[in-house]
Amino acid sequence: MVSDADKKSTSLLTTVLLILLAACSPLWGKTADVGVGMAWTETPTPFLPVGILPTLLTSPLQPSPVASSTPQIPENEASQIWTSEAVSPRLMVYLSSSGLQITSDSLAALYHLDIQTAENGPQTTWIYALVVPFPTIIDDVLWDDFLDAWQGRSAGPFAGAPLWMDSSTLKAISALLGPPASDSVRTAPADILTESAWLKQPSWGIVPFDELKPRWKVLNLDGQSPISKDFDPDIYPLKVTFGFQEEGLPPNFTLPESNRDPGKLTTLIMTGVTAMVRATAAKMERNGILYPGKDIRAWLLSADLTHISNEIPFSENCPFPDPNQATLVFCSDPKYITLLEDVGTDIVELTGNHFQDWGSDATLLTLEMYDQRGWIYFGGGVNLADARSAKTIIHNGNKLAFIGCNPAGPQFAWATDYQPGAAPCDFGWMESEINRLRSEGYLPIVTFQYAESYSIHPLPDQVDDFRAMAAAGAVIVSGSQAHLPQTIEFYNESFIHYGLGNLFFDQMDFPVVGTRREFIDRHIFYDGKYIGTELLTAMLEDYSRPRPMTLEERFTFLEEIFSASGWY
Repeated sequence: MVSDADKKSTSLLTTVLLILLAACSPLWGKTADVGVGMAWTETPTPFLPVGILPTLLTSPLQPSPVASSTPQIPENEASQIWTSEAVSPRLMVYLSSSGLQITSDSLAALYHLDIQTAENGPQTTWIYALVVPFPTIIDDVLWDDFLDAWQGRSAGPFAGAPLWMDSSTLKAISALLGPPASDSVRTAPADILTESAWLKQPSWGIVPFDELKPRWKVLNLDGQSPISKDFDPDIYPLKVTFGFQEEGLPPNFTLPESNRDPGKLTTLIMTGVTAMVRATAAKMERNGILYPGKDIRAWLLSADLTHISNEIPFSENCPFPDPNQATLVFCSDPKYITLLEDVGTDIVELTGNHFQDWGSDATLLTLEMYDQRGWIYFGGGVNLADARSAKTIIHNGNKLAFIGCNPAGPQFAWATDYQPGAAPCDFGWMESEINRLRSEGYLPIVTFQYAESYSIHPLPDQVDDFRAMAAAGAVIVSGSQAHLPQTIEFYNESFIHYGLGNLFFDQMDFPVVGTRREFIDRHIFYDGKYIGTELLTAMLEDYSRPRPMTLEERFTFLEEIFSASGWY
């Protein structure tokens, strides 16, 4: 990310080998303190804009179930292997793809893979996630409460709720904890496990980390979550070690270290409206330019990639901010970009309908400022072709693509062949572009600056257009226009958030409380797949400064959103 003290830089890959590996060298790290008392420690977070990559990187990404490179055993050395029922199906696939012949006859097998408690041979550590259906309010569970539930003692927030898992997970966790109490666990095949848990809410479950899906919400277990960048597997209790027995490894074969490789994990923060104008700008002048970000800065810095939807152009001639400005023609002082630097901006969305408020010179100056900082921008540009182009990033092997557009206008805000501005929507082109990107292994993320409705419910046309992008293959569709947060749904397994609300904008209690409430969505990608989203929630203070919600505020907010989304 980019700031005076915290800076990540993009490295060009200069050899075909490095291109194929899709990796770039980490150049820095960062640490920040979260306002609620938790500590975030950043790992290096390089990313690679594909706009400057050779075409070799446009081939589809095809990761293996466990490792990016699966060792192959020559046919004349193929060996029979027996595995216990606790072995994950994905690990079984890895074994088969390596050339091993799996047999159910333990006596006939040359090699045996089973749960291993002693460190006396080749091992792999399988991380399991404690999960709930996505529209669940609870975020944290204590290990002691989980053990009580496993053993049939009613305790914790899910006391009496069914604990779902597939049969191999049940075998693995039973070996770790002993058999569960009667009726405390329910099993279902992996392909219907999520749906089974959704139909029996409240419910919870256990799944291998590499089998996470977006419709699950991952719970913190004693403060540890395997989808977090600061996850510590050494102190995490929900893990099982598998290993080969005394006969050792088959020839030319290696076990993966784990089913969770931090080098394959990418986190993306997406935010709502930023408009450093009126009262927000006045507060920045009075309290310091960094004032609006002080309470949620750590959240934004915690991600590998941070998205900001800045609707306002910078202008050297921008007047001093007036909190009571009556007109809706906006600009920001160029010095305010320091706030965006400080919160770790990587990606700027330009679909806003104020992007051309101060004329083309200001718009072009704004784009130049982003270019100077190495930030990627999308949904707007120096002309129509630039505004409509998908911007692509590779991070930790995850290939992400960003497309955005503005269907609401006004017309003067739209880019043309000869004028900068926001991208007008061409839905046919967007659908074909999404299809192209998916064919090349990218995970498309589509954003809209839709018509503003000041309602928790999206407009009917908004629903149709967002769903069309999901149907075309977008994994995430996000509304950047909403000053008042809107509902969420899963459509074709894609995550749709119709409106996140404001980030840095001065709307207090319009309507009552509504515009003060904010979503910051943290999306998780692993090994070339979108695997889930965490909803961070904030409340605007002092016309400028969002802060993390209290537990009471968060529960009330999520209950309202989940109910309006049709989940209750």
